[in-house]
Amino acid sequence: MSEENLLEVRDLHVSFHTYNGEVQSVRGVDFQVKKGETLAIVGESGCGKSVTSQSIMGLIPQPPGKIRSGEILFEGRDLTRFSEKQMEKVRGKEIAMIFQDPMTSLNPTMTVGRQITEGLEKHQRLGKAEARQKAVEMLRLVGIPSPESRMNQYPHHFSGGMRQRAMIAIALACAPKLLIADEPTTALDVTIQAQILNRMNDLKKQLDTSIILITHDLGVVAETADRVAVMYAGKVVETGTVEEIFNRPRHPYTWGLMGSVPRLDLSSRETLRPIPGTPPDLLQPPQGCPFAGRCQYAMKICKTQMPETTEISGFHRTACWLEHPMSPAVTPPNEWVGGGSQ
Repeated sequence: MSEENLLEVRDLHVSFHTYNGEVQSVRGVDFQVKKGETLAIVGESGCGKSVTSQSIMGLIPQPPGKIRSGEILFEGRDLTRFSEKQMEKVRGKEIAMIFQDPMTSLNPTMTVGRQITEGLEKHQRLGKAEARQKAVEMLRLVGIPSPESRMNQYPHHFSGGMRQRAMIAIALACAPKLLIADEPTTALDVTIQAQILNRMNDLKKQLDTSIILITHDLGVVAETADRVAVMYAGKVVETGTVEEIFNRPRHPYTWGLMGSVPRLDLSSRETLRPIPGTPPDLLQPPQGCPFAGRCQYAMKICKTQMPETTEISGFHRTACWLEHPMSPAVTPPNEWVGGGSQ
């Protein structure tokens, strides 16, 4: 494991057993998170983003879920081998998570202040008075007004944006080394979104925290991320820096994502270009490239063999048969932001 990497996920496979069979939700995912950087994981709903993050936190319910194989190396320690008792010492203290829906993630029977002090007392061994003072500081840090009085209120007293800020305060209270933010701005208006993203960036700099940002909002990615991993049907199909993914994408699925982003410079006659078709059934995943059934550039080999990952540059990699020397030349569409070329 590289000393620069805080986290390395290697060939991760996660499945869920259902009445209809085994759903292969994550199928050989690989990525790294360096110290102090933000990695965005993007893709359609159901592509495996949240399952991957829950696997890192050790929150996959077993059964019906199961990590079938692979490694999750956090500072060189394989979290897949940790017991529940060992993971309890990691969660909150070293790795924290902002969940997708704060209303269902916050405990409605506990005050917001108590939900922050609980972790401080457990992981940092603070006394009640000291933990309360620290909790007030965290609420103030995430921009909640009158934090002293808000400490004694319950989640239903908070607005949606304030609940999300409270979740961030809980997650960052113990200064974790890694923060996983699963759709942290879902269902929030754009003004509150911007405030929360700015706050996360500020806290990242202040606390030197690495972030995994899970989202389908490419605008959020452009504002906050350093590197991007594009997931489709349980696999990472392309990775690169934000500039590489937005200006020089190489995978047809990434082209499709970029083409479906609303843009102000489109004329009234131009419309968004949705990706035709539907994702594959992960009860019976395809043998070849998972995007082959929806790809206008698909060749015969795409449907029978999964392409190997090709290194485009130091950080930029993609899994696509179009990168093979014997593949036909293809000019990518230029509707996506940046308008770069292959």
